[in-house]
Amino acid sequence: MMPLAPGQPSDNDMYERMVSAILDHRLPPGTKLVEDRLAAAFGVSRTRVRPLLVRLANEQVVTLTPRRGASIAQPTPQEAREVFEARRLLEPRLVELFIANAAASDIAALRACIADEEAARARGDMRRAIRLSGDFHLRIAQAAGHQTLGRILRELVSRTSLILMAYSPGHTHEREDATACGCREHRALVDAIRLRDAPEAARRMLDHLARIERQLEFTPPASALPDLAALLA
Repeated sequence: MMPLAPGQPSDNDMYERMVSAILDHRLPPGTKLVEDRLAAAFGVSRTRVRPLLVRLANEQVVTLTPRRGASIAQPTPQEAREVFEARRLLEPRLVELFIANAAASDIAALRACIADEEAARARGDMRRAIRLSGDFHLRIAQAAGHQTLGRILRELVSRTSLILMAYSPGHTHEREDATACGCREHRALVDAIRLRDAPEAARRMLDHLARIERQLEFTPPASALPDLAALLA
């Protein structure tokens, strides 16, 4: 591998910046990813951008279409349901491992993440609040000490961010209420973790993920019928 020019990001740096933009809801589903523009943004050649897009496509957060290029993935309702099903299989086990392995400082870090999420919601910064909500789950995976499950969950959290952008209720106060509810559920989960009650923590994790999925709106709101009198007068 050739050495990087001074100031150029590594492949992993570019990957992390792309994933962060997705988690922060700065790259919504369907966004076109033009190689020339990405290369200019990173200050690298197009030959370094292509493997990055392939990596993201393998994680199903980018779609590569022949002759049409790359774009941020647009998950279907079926894919959204599968992502939440996978998370319900993984995360109860990860929270059990967290309880077995985590130190007091790891629990304190979870509480700090919740506090930051609540502060972001209070400021009306829903983009950051949703990002911090995902970070809460990733912190549990990291301290659980299971690298394989942690890597899979990171991909699922990225895809969840796209799902929330595509299918969350559109009204602002509904999004705020959902995030507030998420904060309360995270606090209840941390309470069970603090008591080292693995079955209760796993149950609360399942309930939390199920509530998020129930709030998704897969059917677009019905459009009002046109006023024929007004249109044809």
